[in-house]
This record gives sequence, C-alpha cells and structure tokens, in this order.
Amino acid sequence: MALHTRDGGLVMPNAWDGLSALMLADAGFEAIATSSAALAATLGRPDGRHEVTRGEHLEHAGLLGRLTGLPVNGDFEDGYGDTPEEVAGTVEAAVEFGLAGIGIEDTSGNPDQPIRDFDDAVNRVRSAVEAAKGRIVITGRTDNFIQGRPDLDDTIRRLTAFAEVGADVLYAPFPPDLDALDAIVTAVAPTPVNILVSPSDKVLTVAELQKAGVKRISLGPFLYANAMAALEQATNALLAGDLASATTGMSFDRIGELIARAKN
Repeated sequence: MALHTRDGGLVMPNAWDGLSALMLADAGFEAIATSSAALAATLGRPDGRHEVTRGEHLEHAGLLGRLTGLPVNGDFEDGYGDTPEEVAGTVEAAVEFGLAGIGIEDTSGNPDQPIRDFDDAVNRVRSAVEAAKGRIVITGRTDNFIQGRPDLDDTIRRLTAFAEVGADVLYAPFPPDLDALDAIVTAVAPTPVNILVSPSDKVLTVAELQKAGVKRISLGPFLYANAMAALEQATNALLAGDLASATTGMSFDRIGELIARAKN
C-alpha cells in the first residue's frame, strides 16, 4: 500500500505470461498486475463472461509472483462469485496465493445487465474488505464507463461508497475526459485512484496523470495488444514471403537470460 501513498504513486503494468512478467521486472517496475482480458485472450476465451475460472487466474497470478518476486495485483473481474460470501472466499484464496492486491468490479458477467445494482456492488466490496483484514490491497472498481453507462454522478457515488466500506484503492476505467477524472479524484480523496492508461478522449503522459492526482496507472491488456500487433506484422511479412522481417525479434539468449533470473 505504501507505493500508492507516496509522492507520484506508481505505474503498475499488466503481464500476461511468465516472460512478460520477467521483462517488466527486469525493466525495474516495482509491482505488476494480471489482466483478465489478456489472460482470457491467451486461453482463447472472452473476457468478463466467467469463462476463466478463479483457480486458473489464481495459478496464473501466483506464477507471476513466484517468477519475479514482485507484488502482484490480481485483476479478478467481479471477484469470481455470485454472492458477497463467495467474493470473500476469492480474497482469502488470493491471500493464500501470495497476491499483494485484488480488484473487485461491479460487473455481473451478464451482457443484458452488465453492472450490478448499487447495494449489491457495495456489499461485495465490503465483504472483500472484511475478508482481507488488511493483508491484501482491495481495489473497488466500477465499470460504468466501459459498459455503456456514462453516468459520472453514479460512478462517483459508487466509488465513494466503496471507499466508505474500506476499499484501499478506487478505479473507474476510462472516464470521458480529464475534467471527469479530476472530479473523481477530488470526490474520493484521500483514497488513491487508479487510471487505466488515461481518460478516453486523450492519452496523457505519466507526469500529466500524476499532476491530476492519480496514484496508480495500470495498462490492462494494452501491452499484450501491443505485442500481438507485432506478431500480426510478422505474420503479414511471412505471408508476403519476407522471412527476415518475420523472424526479427528478441534473441533466445535474451529470453534465456531473463528466465535464468526467475525467482524460485
């Protein structure tokens, strides 16, 4: 939690496999996170539809932590449970797997009603906080903006309620602009706020986000998407018969060097 409250906060990139985690650790990042979307994509499954199991995500997050020795925040969707009690069980399991943090969204996995009712959402975060007992950082997250509900007032109401029941960090991916982000940061202060890359209208710099009062910057699936774009370019080069462009990349010596540094 100290990383969130210091001046400037932290940039917390999201890994999707062992090597990506090791690369981020080697670059000097102090903490990393999983990405539910990237993990689901590596398994060929959609995100946010309960098609990745709690056990699969726990094993994945535990691997990243064991390899790197870094604090790992689990992007655990809705807490992998239909009830607050099941969410509490997920938090207990995350503690057992050595995670440093876990996010609990107000999503439902139901495309017809993607956001849970207010009271249900708050009760789930309360249950997560009670199960955590200070052993793991709890992020309370509302997905209003990315689920077709561009309601800033309701977003602030939810985040404020999450803070009131003890969430350590608050998160609403893709507020529409910097003014909306400023309103969120001001309304929930002094609870730290996470931002996914930037507001939706413009990608800002880390310094600009820090100036706005953001305490944690995460990347979600975007590093994974960047890597997949490079793979698509290489695939297109291969289709065009350009073997040199298709096979240019990180050397196996470098890959071996990173793996050799893995924590056991």
